[in-house]
Amino acid sequence: MVSALVVSVLALTALALFPAAPASGAEARPTVTLSLQEVAKGTGITVTGAGWRARTMVMLLVCGQNMIGGTNSCANADGVAVAVADDGRFTARLPVVEPPKPCPCVVNVTSVNGDQSTVATPLKITDHPVAELPTESGTARLAVLTGVRLEGDDGVLTWFGAPPARKFTVTVGNLGSAPVTDPVFQLGTAHGVFAPQWEEARWKGTVPPGGKAEIRLDTTLSAGAHGDYTVSLKYGDKVLAAQPWGVDRPYGVLLFWGLLLLVVPAAVFRVGMAVVDRVRPRGAPTGGRHRGAKALEAAASAASAVTARLPRVPALRESTPAPPADTPAASPQTTTAVLPWFTPDSAPGSQAPPGPPAPQASAPSENRPTTKGHS
Repeated sequence: MVSALVVSVLALTALALFPAAPASGAEARPTVTLSLQEVAKGTGITVTGAGWRARTMVMLLVCGQNMIGGTNSCANADGVAVAVADDGRFTARLPVVEPPKPCPCVVNVTSVNGDQSTVATPLKITDHPVAELPTESGTARLAVLTGVRLEGDDGVLTWFGAPPARKFTVTVGNLGSAPVTDPVFQLGTAHGVFAPQWEEARWKGTVPPGGKAEIRLDTTLSAGAHGDYTVSLKYGDKVLAAQPWGVDRPYGVLLFWGLLLLVVPAAVFRVGMAVVDRVRPRGAPTGGRHRGAKALEAAASAASAVTARLPRVPALRESTPAPPADTPAASPQTTTAVLPWFTPDSAPGSQAPPGPPAPQASAPSENRPTTKGHS
């Protein structure tokens, strides 16, 4: 049983450390193509997408200010939703309406129920005003646009209590007039209603003024963590985004301890029995159920010793005494066995059976007195 448990743990560890090889060829990033790059307000364009997750829904919006202010810069009422085909492609007709913010304008495509991918393609609207991007006294200011999510899955070791890990992904835009280079964020993890614990996380890259970038930061929980968590992203003193994270209970740990509670007592019992068999004397009885057999063997040995001490008795001969002359001959089948502790004349059965006295063969002697007296 111990060997089976060890083999199972080694197999699970091998599956976790050496996962299956990924499919050949990296997945293509989502792309968006416009039928026209410059259009007039009130006309329509054809938007074609490729490389999107199959059987998902995407949202198409016309936005101003490069969408650095989020969906507040977009014409949300005139957006178009379209389903992605099985091959990851879609085609939709999008009306070009006046966005609430001046250009530079973009056509923003975001996955609604998929992996929340977003792609922005520049679009020039001829009769829409163009303005400089908002400035903030020459300083940088980051704002979250779209795509807040946690990427990654749990492995086999996580089921046995390994620390869960994810990629916190968010798309941010620079609302200031100065570029943001290698910004230092803070990631906070909160369990339930408790306050988050913040840790610094540096992102390598530059976000130019009016530009945007996808931020991907690693976040890891403690070993054996389970329950409802919330991961928050903070830049400076402002919390930019928060994402819930539900972590499953590590049931593999419970299974391991359950098997351990069964295996360890069995192993200790077997070791104890082996030690008892090793230190026990060779002549000692092995168990209570053999005591009766041992007693019978001892009694048989004692009886054999007593029998050996007895003297040998010579072989007995059969003798047939000659019958008297006046007695009929005995039957030839009748024999008398003389035992060693009796004389032949005193042996049982050698006496004549009781009966009337035999008649005298001769006259009584003269010298023998008679009962009648002298005449």
